[in-house]
Amino acid sequence: MLNFNNTTATSSSFLLTAFPGLELAHVWISIPVCGLYAIALLGNSIILFVIIIERSLHKPMYYFLSMLSVVDLGLTITTLPTVLGVLWFHAQEISIKACLIQMFFVHSFSFLESSVLVAMAFDRYVAICSPLKYATYLTDMMSVVIGLIICIRQVVFMFPSIMAVNSVSFQGGQELSHPFCFHPDVIKFTHTNPWISSFWGMFLQLYLNGTDLLFILFSYVLILRTVPSTVTPQKQQKALSTCVCHICAVTIFYVPMITLSLAHRLLSTTPRVICSVLANMYLLLPPVLNPIIYSLKTKVIRQAIFRLFRFKGSRGNGMRNNRGRWDRRSRFSST
Repeated sequence: MLNFNNTTATSSSFLLTAFPGLELAHVWISIPVCGLYAIALLGNSIILFVIIIERSLHKPMYYFLSMLSVVDLGLTITTLPTVLGVLWFHAQEISIKACLIQMFFVHSFSFLESSVLVAMAFDRYVAICSPLKYATYLTDMMSVVIGLIICIRQVVFMFPSIMAVNSVSFQGGQELSHPFCFHPDVIKFTHTNPWISSFWGMFLQLYLNGTDLLFILFSYVLILRTVPSTVTPQKQQKALSTCVCHICAVTIFYVPMITLSLAHRLLSTTPRVICSVLANMYLLLPPVLNPIIYSLKTKVIRQAIFRLFRFKGSRGNGMRNNRGRWDRRSRFSST
C-alpha cells in the first residue's frame, strides 16, 4: 500500500534516541517503561475482554470505550519495539521506510483516539441533555455507523499525507529526538524545503484534533448548562460523575500532544530531554491511565472485572477440589 520509491538519501536510515545524556542509565530507565507498557497492554486488554463477554456492557457508552481500548493497544504496540530496542539493546538504527511506516501508524492512532473521544463526548451529551431520547438516538446500529464514519474520516485525511510523504526525499543518517518516528521531528531532515510538509502536518493537527477538541468543549458547555436544571442534587452529582472519566481521558491525551507539537514547531531551543519526556508522556499516559481511570470510576466495569477474576479463581479451586476427590477415590480403590 505504501510505496517509497521516491525516498532517497545518502544513508537509508535514521538514528533513534531515548533520553539524551542518560544513555548509561537506559537499563534502569527501561524498568519503569516496561512496567508502563505492561500496564497499558494488560489494562486495555482486560477492558476490551470484559466488554466483549459481559452482556450488560453491550451499550453504546461501552462500545466507544472498547474502541478507545483498541486504539490505545494499537498505539502501544506501534511504538513498543523501537522504544524497548533503544533502551535494552541500543538499537538506534531504523530504516527510512520503517520509520515512515511507524510514523504513519503513530499519527493514525493518535487521530483515531481524538475521534473516539468526540464520539464519547456526544454519548455523554445525549445521555445527560436528552436522557429520554438516548435509547432512540444511540442504538447499536448508530454506534456502528459512528465507528465507520471515524474510519472513513481517517482514510480521507491520511491518504493525502501518504502521497505527500511519498514525494519527499530525506537526509539519512540523522539523529531523531525520540525512540519512535514523529512527523515534526522527521520532517526536519528533508532534502527539499520542509515547510510544505510541516504546514500540512500542522494543518491536520489543528483541523482534526483542534475541531475535535472544540466539539468536546462545546458539548461540555451544553452539559454544564443542563445539569443545574436537574431536580435533585443527587442526580446532578451522578450526571457529573459519569463525565469525570471522559474529562480525564481528554486531558491526558490532548495536553501532552499539544505541548509536544508546540515544542517541536515553535520552540526550537527546547532541550531534547524535555522533548523526550513529553514524547513518552504522549505515548504512554493515555494507554496506561485510561483503563485505570475507567476501572476505578465506573462501577459497572469494576464489578464485571471482579466477577471475571472471581470466576477464574472459583474455577481453579473447583478443579483442585475435583482433583483431590479423584485422588482420594483412587487411593481407596487401590486398598
